Amino acid sequence: MTDTAKPSAQNLTGKQKVFLRGLGHQLKPVVMAGKEGVTDALVASLDQAITSSELVKLKVQESCPLGAREVADDLAARTGAHVAQIIGRTVLLFRENRNLKPDKRIRIPRG
Repeated sequence: MTDTAKPSAQNLTGKQKVFLRGLGHQLKPVVMAGKEGVTDALVASLDQAITSSELVKLKVQESCPLGAREVADDLAARTGAHVAQIIGRTVLLFRENRNLKPDKRIRIPRG
């Protein structure tokens, strides 16, 4: 993560979460948490995906020993991301990347 402060899920307002949920609706999961749970490889994969696109959907498979909330909170803490949504076993994570070109960045509403 480029910033020194690691944001928590509470940093996003309800309005911002609703906005991100709308953007994430059409996304397909690009990262899967499986029977190994949250591993360093999973964190690295998520970090790479979220760095390039800011908004990532991941799927917690039934074989995962952890619940979706546990996986989401752990991955958010380890990657400095925000949990925008959890529905069933699907998690939507957001992390701003100021290094992306302006036309590729997600402009979330303030406040």
